[in-house]
Amino acid sequence: MKVRTRFAPSPTGYLHIGGARTALFNWLYARKHKGEYVLRIEDTDKERSKNEFTNDILTSLSWLGIDSDIEPVYQSKRSDIYQEAIEKLLDGGNAYHCYCSKERLDALREQQIKNKQKPRYDRTCRDLVQNSSSTEPSVIRLKNPIEGSVKVNDEIRGKVSVQNDELDDLILARTDGSPTYHLTVVVDDMAMDITHVIRGDDHLNNTFRQHNIFLALGKEPPIYAHIPLIHGIDGKRLSKRHGAVSVNQYRQEGFLPEGLLNYLVRLGWSHGDQEIFNSQEMIESFDLESVQQSPATFDVDKLLWVNQQHMKNTSGTDLSDTLNYFYTSHNYKFDEQPDLCSVYDAMKDRCKTLQELCDASKFLYENIEEYETKAAKKIFTKDKISVLNSLKTRLSSINNWTAENIHKEIKSTADEMNLKLGNVAPALRLAVTGGANSPSIDSTLELLGSDKTLQRIDQAIEYITSTV
Repeated sequence: MKVRTRFAPSPTGYLHIGGARTALFNWLYARKHKGEYVLRIEDTDKERSKNEFTNDILTSLSWLGIDSDIEPVYQSKRSDIYQEAIEKLLDGGNAYHCYCSKERLDALREQQIKNKQKPRYDRTCRDLVQNSSSTEPSVIRLKNPIEGSVKVNDEIRGKVSVQNDELDDLILARTDGSPTYHLTVVVDDMAMDITHVIRGDDHLNNTFRQHNIFLALGKEPPIYAHIPLIHGIDGKRLSKRHGAVSVNQYRQEGFLPEGLLNYLVRLGWSHGDQEIFNSQEMIESFDLESVQQSPATFDVDKLLWVNQQHMKNTSGTDLSDTLNYFYTSHNYKFDEQPDLCSVYDAMKDRCKTLQELCDASKFLYENIEEYETKAAKKIFTKDKISVLNSLKTRLSSINNWTAENIHKEIKSTADEMNLKLGNVAPALRLAVTGGANSPSIDSTLELLGSDKTLQRIDQAIEYITSTV
């Protein structure tokens, strides 16, 4: 059996963390077993489905590197096969027309709730003589078995079951003839030869319902694996208040796709004590047996740590296109020099996201309009004027502007003035960056260049002279 998995989002909202993890687990399982992973857009809800959401799903998955092995399938273009399935169910006596009005159904539900009964259809139309030529409005319902049970051997949860008399006669087609979710899912999984359905365990009840539709259509259901939901650190289901924003938002905040994927795979799955994975390691290590049954906890701090590890392990050259995209899309000013790749390599160990890196590197491309107040008050004292003048003299003599030569001249200045480097470097750093923190001062000056360095030393001397 060739493994074939699918991710089937509805374009009624942006792709969020939970959906991305489901897509990742399906993709990894298919890759691990030399199978295929496919994307199916379930866009039959005409009112709520929007192109902007479809585009977001496609671009977000592409950014993450979770690409379908075939062109994405759109349910909105497959109405013919759904109609064929409905006719087959009706002809086989496994479905029936229901003519009950909305008013009757509402009243029935209200009475059942009042009687503390489980709200469900009472099968009034189930045994009516069916008249296919009737023009009276009707929905089409599944003639769900009344006896026996539905048993599912779930790859994660083990054996689960429900009695058939607990299940409703589901609506398969609305009064306008349009198919419902449960029917389209089953028909598509059959038509697309899906062998494994890996999805959130909030779909478990759907699995029981869909199981009987498969059997009514003469097909054995696929193998199921219901992964645990993601909760916030407060134990409640993940929502926007926990940071459950769209995948694209994480991209805009400067997370690397490798970092986000690594974090997602560890939400509810583990492989020994290993924390950091590249894509190939995830594929080789992934299995459903190691997916936990309890909800996973989303922790922003852990996500930041994981992303930082990937930033440290990635070179600026490898991220050239990403850096250009990020700086440009966020309207950061940057020149050809210093090169963004070099800036990244110099600053990546100090930053958890590209957003942090961009903010920390502004001084390289923008003029210093002001200094950090607290740092200036502590560091920019009168005696630093002579220190900065000496530094300017020595630095201006450098012919080959490298970190090594810059370090020599800074050290020589300190030795000449009988000062420790700790009494020299902070003033120079504040002068050229506007703040008290940066990579090593020699690397910082190499990136900045000699002209900007000397100009900013003059600016700092003028500032101290006029304010202290």
